Amino acid sequence: MPRVEELWERLVRAALRRERIGDDAYGRPVGGIAGNVPSALAKNRDIDEILRVADEIQDDDPNVSRILCEHAYSLSQNLDPNSEGRGVLQFKTGLMSVIKQKLAKREVGTIDRSRDVARLQEFYKLYREKNNVEKLHEEEMKLRESGAFSRDLGELERKTVKRKRVFATLKVLGTVLEQLTQEIPDELKRVMESDSALTEDLIAYNIIPLDAASSTNAIVSFPEVQAAVSALRYFSGLPELPREAFTSSTRNADMLDFLQYTFGFQKDNVSNQREHIVHLLANEQSRLRIPDATDPRLDEAAVRQVFLKSLDNYIKWCDYLCIQPVWSNLEAVNKEKILLYLSLYFLIWGEAANIRFLPECLCYIFHHMVREMDEILRQHVAQPAKSCTSENGVSFLDKVIFPLYDVVNAEAGNNDNGKAPHSSWRNYDDFNEYFWSLHCFELSWPWRTSSSFFQKPLPKSKKMLISGGSQHRGKTSFVEHRTFFHLYHSFHRLWIFLFMMFQGLTILAFNDENLNAKTLREVLSLGPTFVVMKFLESVLDVLMMYGAYSTTRGLAVSRIFLRFLWFSLASVFITFLYVKALMEENKRNGNSAFYKLYVFVIGIYAGVQFFIGFLMRIPAMHQLTNQCDRWSVIRFVKWMRQERHYVGRGMYERTTDFIKYLLFWLIILSGKFSFAYFLQIKPLVKPTREIIKQDNIEYSWHDFVSKNNHNALTVASLWAPVFAIYLLDLQVFYTLVSAIWGFLLGARDRLGEIRSLEALHKLFEQFPRAFMDTLHVPLSNRGSRQSTSQAVEKQKFDAARFSPFWNEIITNLREEDYITDFEMELLLMPRNSGDLPLVQWPLFLLASKIFLAKDIATENRDTQYELWDRISRDDYMKYAVQECYYAIKLILTEILDEVGRMWVERIYGDINASIDNGNIHADFQLNKMALVISRVTALMGILKETETPELERGAVRAVQDLYDVVRYDVLHINLRENYDTWNLLTKARDEGRLFAKLKWPKNTDLRLQVKRLYSLLTIKESASSIPKNLEARRRLEFFTNSLFMKMPRTKPVREMLSFSVFTPYYSEIVLYSMAELLKKNEDGISTLFYLQKIYPDEWKNFLARIRHDENAPDTELFDSANDILELRFWASYRGQTLARTVRGMMYYRKALMLQTYLERLTVGDLEAPASSDELSDTRGFDLSPEARAQADLKFTYVVTCQIYGKQKEEQKPEAADVALLMQRNEALRVAFIDTVETLRDGKVNTEYYSKLVKADVNGKDKEIYSVKLPGNPKIGEGKPENQNHAIIFTRGNAIQTIDMNQDNYFEEALKMRNLLEEFHSDHGLRPPTILGVREHVFTGSVSSLASFMSNQETSFVTLGQRVLANPLKVRMHYGHPDVFDRVFHITRGGISKASRVINISEDIYAGFNSTLRQGNVTHHEYIQVGKGRDVGLNQIAVFEGKVSGGNGEQVLSRDVYRLGQLLDFFRMMSFYFTTVGYYFCTMDFLPFSWSSCS
Repeated sequence: MPRVEELWERLVRAALRRERIGDDAYGRPVGGIAGNVPSALAKNRDIDEILRVADEIQDDDPNVSRILCEHAYSLSQNLDPNSEGRGVLQFKTGLMSVIKQKLAKREVGTIDRSRDVARLQEFYKLYREKNNVEKLHEEEMKLRESGAFSRDLGELERKTVKRKRVFATLKVLGTVLEQLTQEIPDELKRVMESDSALTEDLIAYNIIPLDAASSTNAIVSFPEVQAAVSALRYFSGLPELPREAFTSSTRNADMLDFLQYTFGFQKDNVSNQREHIVHLLANEQSRLRIPDATDPRLDEAAVRQVFLKSLDNYIKWCDYLCIQPVWSNLEAVNKEKILLYLSLYFLIWGEAANIRFLPECLCYIFHHMVREMDEILRQHVAQPAKSCTSENGVSFLDKVIFPLYDVVNAEAGNNDNGKAPHSSWRNYDDFNEYFWSLHCFELSWPWRTSSSFFQKPLPKSKKMLISGGSQHRGKTSFVEHRTFFHLYHSFHRLWIFLFMMFQGLTILAFNDENLNAKTLREVLSLGPTFVVMKFLESVLDVLMMYGAYSTTRGLAVSRIFLRFLWFSLASVFITFLYVKALMEENKRNGNSAFYKLYVFVIGIYAGVQFFIGFLMRIPAMHQLTNQCDRWSVIRFVKWMRQERHYVGRGMYERTTDFIKYLLFWLIILSGKFSFAYFLQIKPLVKPTREIIKQDNIEYSWHDFVSKNNHNALTVASLWAPVFAIYLLDLQVFYTLVSAIWGFLLGARDRLGEIRSLEALHKLFEQFPRAFMDTLHVPLSNRGSRQSTSQAVEKQKFDAARFSPFWNEIITNLREEDYITDFEMELLLMPRNSGDLPLVQWPLFLLASKIFLAKDIATENRDTQYELWDRISRDDYMKYAVQECYYAIKLILTEILDEVGRMWVERIYGDINASIDNGNIHADFQLNKMALVISRVTALMGILKETETPELERGAVRAVQDLYDVVRYDVLHINLRENYDTWNLLTKARDEGRLFAKLKWPKNTDLRLQVKRLYSLLTIKESASSIPKNLEARRRLEFFTNSLFMKMPRTKPVREMLSFSVFTPYYSEIVLYSMAELLKKNEDGISTLFYLQKIYPDEWKNFLARIRHDENAPDTELFDSANDILELRFWASYRGQTLARTVRGMMYYRKALMLQTYLERLTVGDLEAPASSDELSDTRGFDLSPEARAQADLKFTYVVTCQIYGKQKEEQKPEAADVALLMQRNEALRVAFIDTVETLRDGKVNTEYYSKLVKADVNGKDKEIYSVKLPGNPKIGEGKPENQNHAIIFTRGNAIQTIDMNQDNYFEEALKMRNLLEEFHSDHGLRPPTILGVREHVFTGSVSSLASFMSNQETSFVTLGQRVLANPLKVRMHYGHPDVFDRVFHITRGGISKASRVINISEDIYAGFNSTLRQGNVTHHEYIQVGKGRDVGLNQIAVFEGKVSGGNGEQVLSRDVYRLGQLLDFFRMMSFYFTTVGYYFCTMDFLPFSWSSCS
């Protein structure tokens, strides 16, 4: 029986715990029954914490562990008494089994539960004594107050973690005790209250602890954060809150609490947006100035800047609809009211869920809720808003968002999983565009749900059973019919232009290039061609709108039919005039009145079009017409000329930018039409004439067209392939010109100047200055030094600032196993903190230079000046000689006594005098230099070791040998000039007193100098091939090359723009398991074996790093859990895994911490004297509380793991690996969708929550926010929906979109500050809204096919995209690591679109949306991000198919249609040939080329 019980217990525990390999973030084994609470019980967050503590104390006191488990069981019973939630019954059963069989059986006899409270109280006291709670906090505070943590940050970190863990356990014990009984002894109650005060920083928070003070997070001490928090306080203009409305004891009420009570926003949504708003305000304030620490207050300019940026879309929406915003005069609105508006908008946005894809709908909601709020503000006591009130209470989600979500979800459900025609259901754009007209106000407020807008369609299965009319509501403004006619409909101007040019060139060729009246009359036939093709466009307008007439604005429908009527009449009238003119011209006495009228009409129309087109190239005219939009005449003219929508207005560029892409296209068009005329059209003129003349051709097939019709079908067959190629070959000319243009742009930007190790070596001494000019905070007096000595000091100063960053780059390369320990030693740069009067360069530049200089000196027979000239031809040889010269003097001076220092001074004085006199050859035997070097090397070899009596005696003998060699073998000067000195030295040497006592080098800098000098004198091999790893070379070459490229000057970390990195993840590989690494394929090759052969040098470096013999069998690695974990990470960092992406993105935080740490001395005077040690000492920078806090304020990383909750419940290894990543990266946040199933009225009710978690001090997931959703968020495309639910947890001014197969590098992270400043740089008429970033495809080394794919991808993300951005101004977002203006995009629909199938290439729609909403997309190549690609043949084919299929869907979209219609002609051509046109031309070009050749 005991055996059965034991097996049952093991089964239960296995079902309740998560199995992981390795320890948690704090070195403790992970396991136990905690962390497995079903999502249905997740509302009570105490259950998981109670079970965690029960696991922790189980060995200490099983009885108390049993008490905690029973209390957790009672809590779960209270939450779900009938066990209706998913997994609740199994959880309760397992927990009760553990209680009865494991914990209770340790009792002797019957369990006496009456003593449970007493046992718990006693254990509370014992636990405090065991962990020295009284001293724990005191020791930590002493460390902080004494400043010792600046020298020993690791000790502080350990004590802080221990304190948090202990107090977290005490908090749980105290909470359970308070819930079990009210009768707690007064003394124990006081102790518990004291302990509770110290656990406030354990309350879950994301970045800024707003709900409770924190003694460990320095972010709350920043004046800008304090000012932002105080600005949101509850001000006098707000109605009084009822007592029950605010119950927090850790903070004061603020305006968000008022909004929560009034509109029923969710608690966690309010907490999330409170931090969001504080974060935005604090960062904006820090860019203006740092507030006074004694009385921190926000500047009104900072508040208004955030407000105007966030509400800009709402202001434009009101202006478009010609309605008054909720404020009559913004200047008269005070700061508190502005913050109230801002808070309300972000609370709406934060809880809107899928409705965030409808930005103008959010404007409508905000507009009405502010008006409703203004009514409430007039009252003395706050009242719930009527629009959010129901029988069940006050809920914004239920009353405002759910009705919208319900109808959107119903329409999405009708798309038959993307198989139904787009025209049969309303997508996100259809719903949003309803709010582009004043008709939207028919929805009233609160919602008038009887409106046809909220009319839900019947499911398709039911429609088939119902006869009669459908309840389907039509589309809005646009219908995505699936037809190739979209190509003509969207880009009709291009096709008209090409047709008319072909017609004109053909007329010119058939008239033998004679420009006479006949030719002119024929050229004027272009008029009918133009109007007929415009008529075809108007016909397509009518047909393409089928399905939206009933719901589209009347003005839009009127415009369509007016244009159809206009071009119908125009085509008939113009054609009639031209035909009549030709008929009259053929008559002998014909009247030319029709011809004159035709020319007059064509001239007037062309002149007006040209005049309007010319005026629209002037930005001032655009602005003037926008200001005159309210005038009926201006509005009518603009309305007839172009469609008027909320988006797509102001689609013009700066005049200089227009001229640039105009010239670009003039070059292409001139080449294209020259080729067409001379090589396509003109050669066919003569054959065509001959064919027409033939009248006796006999065909082998029946030809009813050509008979008696000049062989028309034959002529058509001759011209058809040529005409088809004529229409398509513009893509070829564009490709050629863009390649040349891109090359010239790259050369101008200095790309590729350093593309070899030789160039890197040669230019290395320029790197510190370039670094200071680009990546370092500007220093005011740095450029004013002129004298030689000051120039050397400036070089040392630059080198001292540059070296910490360079060394951290090299250290990271070693940690990534790209270089060996020896290579790292050679590549590291000295701190340049000593007293040497020169810059010390890395050893890889100086290696073997001393021996070359020695050989030159030994063999040299020339003068001293010629000798030095030969040495100086190699700069690094000169630097090596100079450094050795000064370093030997420095070391000898430091280690010798007074008499020894006298010898050193004497020798160096004689050398300097000899050099000044030019007698170095005569005074010193340079051919004996080898002896000197050998003696110095022997001395340094001894001094670099740890001091022992034996080594000390050996050092004395080495110095004496050095003295003898110099005195008797090298020195040939007249000693009588300094007789007293030499006599004293000789006497001391003879008596054995000279150098008898040495001061062993114990100073860190001196020891480093000794080791460096030893390396300089012993490394004989050249280091010209260091580093050997190709990836390390590439990264160093790119980084150093970028230092010379143009980029904005950086700002201090405190003043930089804040940003987030955002990575969507579904179920891809997080971390390779050992099973995956050891599993063999059909050829018997395992993944681990493959990686070892692909990366042999990196494998050896990895083994050296973990101190494992490379000749030992791999199986020895499996004996250590730590080595297994390191092996898994090593392999994962060489695949396309989430672990690789997370490591790369967390380099941003590491870079910011280093930059903050080194800028701590430059807060005041940037040129203030500081010791060189302080300037370059970076030990423990990543443990500095201030550096961590500043990095967290500026950088946030959110991985949105959509099904992480489901993976946890199913105990998938991916969930354990994601949790492990959170433990190893404290700043990593994971967002996911949690599904909670409960039984309500006998039916299963499913609720969805958007959650954000982080790793807590116990290595478990700690829930930060949980925002309820109106329903299943995945109603469109998966990736954008995944991004949308989690974007509310991002922070900052910018957001970088990163896929889970990407990588980043520390050296590139250093340039992020510069890149963010591009948002405030001049890039045209409008500031940038998307910053394009280049990629490096790191999977190119796998195979030749992978290399080809990599090169193809690289050409697009570099050469191709730089031309798209400049000069063409049509770069979009292509799913690459672009940086978005976050506030701009989250207030305009997000960073992608999500409608099913039509938005399958979801990323590019962010670029479309940004461009249509007057954004600006740029491209920057001084920074790069890694990218992985699937490189198998089938995988490449699938990828290309996805991209091309996505382009096919884009052709149908309203975004492409509007861009094709509203961009000017030349930008429209750029857009066409770089998106859908590329695939259309590629698809058709090859068949037509083959047919023309055959």
